[in-house]
Amino acid sequence: MQKIFADPFYQCAAQFDPDSEYLSVGEVEYYLLYDEKAHEGLRSHKEALLFVFERLDPSGCDIDKAQAEQLDPQMFFYCPNIIRTDRYGNAWYDAEWKPDDNNIGTTVPYWYALMEPVHSRRNTPEDFRKVNEVLFPKGTDALEVYEWTTDWSNFFDAGHEWYGACCWSIYDRSLDRYIVMLVSATD
Repeated sequence: MQKIFADPFYQCAAQFDPDSEYLSVGEVEYYLLYDEKAHEGLRSHKEALLFVFERLDPSGCDIDKAQAEQLDPQMFFYCPNIIRTDRYGNAWYDAEWKPDDNNIGTTVPYWYALMEPVHSRRNTPEDFRKVNEVLFPKGTDALEVYEWTTDWSNFFDAGHEWYGACCWSIYDRSLDRYIVMLVSATD
């Protein structure tokens, strides 16, 4: 597994958060990878996670505890519409998921992590679509998406206490590459 250093997504992400030390948009950190070995399904996804976390959190992770659930790409990339914005600038969406006291520290939807960040500017549905069009230029039909538990690395501790913690791995068959996406934020 190796990191991809040259990709149009780097310029796209820099438009959203030019000061970030990570490749990020909203609360989502992105890691673009490729592997010279043939794709082996879930095993390759786990190797992509291991590659990222060996550099990110080498002493505080137990990759063997990580459990995955395959997701439908169409559901994963769902993007709600803003139905209204209140006088404080808060957006209200036509989505079923809404942040409240019952889901603090849990997995947030990808759209929410990108569009409703804690520490950077709020993004729009158009921004969400733009980011994913650059990241997946051949569309989402050839994607294999997994959502991973977040109880296996210290990286996720901040998100468990408040905003949320998420770990996704995506294999794009059309480009033969992996994208690891991480979220862990607190106030």
